[in-house]
Amino acid sequence: MAAKDPLRDLALAAAGGDDDAMRRLLTAVSPAVQRVARTILGVCNAEACDAAQESLLAFASSLGQFRAESGVLHFACRIALHVSVSVRRRAAAGDKTLQAFLGETTGSADSPPASDDELAARQRRDTVRALLDSLPEAQAETLALRFVFGWSLREVAEATGVPENTVRSRLRLAKTALQQRIAGNRR
Repeated sequence: MAAKDPLRDLALAAAGGDDDAMRRLLTAVSPAVQRVARTILGVCNAEACDAAQESLLAFASSLGQFRAESGVLHFACRIALHVSVSVRRRAAAGDKTLQAFLGETTGSADSPPASDDELAARQRRDTVRALLDSLPEAQAETLALRFVFGWSLREVAEATGVPENTVRSRLRLAKTALQQRIAGNRR
């Protein structure tokens, strides 16, 4: 028997209009939502805070559709992942447009030099984010939930509302696409 979700009753009360329950629920899910936004957008990215706030608003407004098929925290994190990926894609599109307009390349002469470890870590994070951005949204979401956040196949299936076999298929397609992209970058 599955353990009872400790946030379920709070979520149902908040969805029913209980303002105190909403405040307590948002306080409870906020750290996880912020962690998702920072993971997708970067710890030092100013938009991570905005994405977390946007995610909490989306979560609060979506409580009426919450059917308790997954845990409340998973529901909140899934919304945060979706919002953060959308913010990242909008920002990437805006950066490309601005750079094209200004005729600039990336990098700043004003930035202090970083250590080799910091550069390598930053490059890995940027590579993962760029690879996620290149995937269809459903595949990127599934891949991030599974490998970035470490959710089980069943948890991903519950959070995304699809069967486990669909999760497996999305993971396979995402891995294949990423392998092809990585192989293409080596040439």
